[in-house]
Amino acid sequence: MPFERRPSSRLADAGERTLQVGSERPIRISTGHRLLHHDGKCSRPHGHNYEISVEVTGSLTQDGWIVDKGDITSVIDDWDHRFLLEEGDPLIDAFEQSGDGDSLVVLEHPPTAEVMGLVLEEKLRETLPESVSNISVTVRETSELCAGATQ
Repeated sequence: MPFERRPSSRLADAGERTLQVGSERPIRISTGHRLLHHDGKCSRPHGHNYEISVEVTGSLTQDGWIVDKGDITSVIDDWDHRFLLEEGDPLIDAFEQSGDGDSLVVLEHPPTAEVMGLVLEEKLRETLPESVSNISVTVRETSELCAGATQ
C-alpha cells in the first residue's frame, strides 16, 4: 500500500500535543549568580552547570510540530555564560564599570532555580506562537536541587 499524505486539515484536528525538550538529555548552560539577601554561602558570587528541560503543550502548526526546538534552545542559550543578578545588586555597577555589563542578566527577583524557571517560562511564552497553551520549565541547579512548575 503506498504512503498517503494526510491532509493538512488533520493537523488542526489533532488536538493538543506535548513536546518535551531535554527530558532525557537536558539543555546545559553554565551560569553564575548570587543571592544578595541570603545568609549563607549562596550570597557569594558562584556558578552552576544548570540542566534545563522544557515541556510545551499546544496545537500542531502546518509544519507538523508544536514549536521548533531551536526556538526553545535559543531563549535558554541567551543565559549561557552569563551572570544573573537581582535588581539593586551592587555587583551590577561593578560589571558595568568593568565593561562586562553585557554579560549580565538582571532579574526582578533573586536568581534562584525557581525564579529562573518562571522567567524562562515567561520568555518562552513571549517567543513561541499563540498555538502554545502551556509551558513548563524545570531547572536543575545541582544533583540535589531541581525546581519546576507543578501541574
